[in-house]
Amino acid sequence: MKQLQLDLQYFSGEKTEKATPKKREDARKKGQTAKSQDLNTAIVLLAVFFLLMITGPSMLEKMMFLFTEYLRDFSTVSLEAENIQPLFVGVITELAKLLAPVLGVALIAGAAANYFQVGVMFSTEAIQFKLEKLNPISGFKRIVSMRAIVELLKSILKIAIVGLVTFLVIWNKLPEIMLLSQKTAGAALSTLAKITITVGLFASGALLFLSLLDYMYQKFDFEKSIRMSKQDIKDEYKNIEGDPLIKSKIKQRQREMAMQRMMQEVPKADVVITNPTHYAIALKYDEEKGDAPYVVAKGVDFMAQKIKSVAGEHDIVMVENRPLARALHDGSEIGQAIPEEFFKAVAEILAYVYKLKGKI
Repeated sequence: MKQLQLDLQYFSGEKTEKATPKKREDARKKGQTAKSQDLNTAIVLLAVFFLLMITGPSMLEKMMFLFTEYLRDFSTVSLEAENIQPLFVGVITELAKLLAPVLGVALIAGAAANYFQVGVMFSTEAIQFKLEKLNPISGFKRIVSMRAIVELLKSILKIAIVGLVTFLVIWNKLPEIMLLSQKTAGAALSTLAKITITVGLFASGALLFLSLLDYMYQKFDFEKSIRMSKQDIKDEYKNIEGDPLIKSKIKQRQREMAMQRMMQEVPKADVVITNPTHYAIALKYDEEKGDAPYVVAKGVDFMAQKIKSVAGEHDIVMVENRPLARALHDGSEIGQAIPEEFFKAVAEILAYVYKLKGKI
């Protein structure tokens, strides 16, 4: 029996259940989510190289013109600070204009890649200073952990595949590279630029493929890391819903407050219809509130005796009608008008009460 209990405790503590929405939200608040940094890098590189493939010739032409013009200006002016500074500022400004589209595309691609993976998320938890991060023992454990080994193998695979793709592209372009010495400087530079863009596109594509696999692995690893045990789910539910003992006390307090409010309305009733010992229904007729009498208070056993006690203290007429008292208790709610089938019976009782009080 003891062994069975131990087995149950073990299995209840084993993290085999999917994370609840609250667990996911808590992890997100801490900055924990499935993300591949390589995917961001691959998308940024691919976007930049695509831009260079489209705008590269015009950019190269502008850059060549820029350097030709400014080198000629440098050769014609005296080397003094007041002459060099405007030329230097001009070169920097023109280069910034050339590179601005590239930087803009890289920024947009990086933001889009990040949004694709994690959406909109802001958390300061990941950048908070924690003393345990300086613990050499914990650091050594992270270095030799299974996750670190997996990351090392991934890095080796990434370098090998991207390197292989780069080598194959360059090998395919080798005839063009061998002819560079026979071309003019401008033509050689143009050829090198085209080869560089081609290598970049193929390498970025290979990296994108690997990063997608890495993203799927990161997602699997993240889901595994936030798994919960059955006991974790029970504890979370208890924390959300509250301790059953506390909940029962709250409900008890709510019932007591509702009873107090109900008892405060009993003195306003016109009549209390009783069982006489088990049921008590206090009714009130108000033309301004409706065409039918409504229930002020109702109760069974102890509550019925309390209603009768308060009614007696305030000289509220009590009428004994066993079937009507039970039917009204089961078929009507506090604050609501009585059902239509009881109109005639209640009207007769109210007529009797009003006559007794001299109202009619």
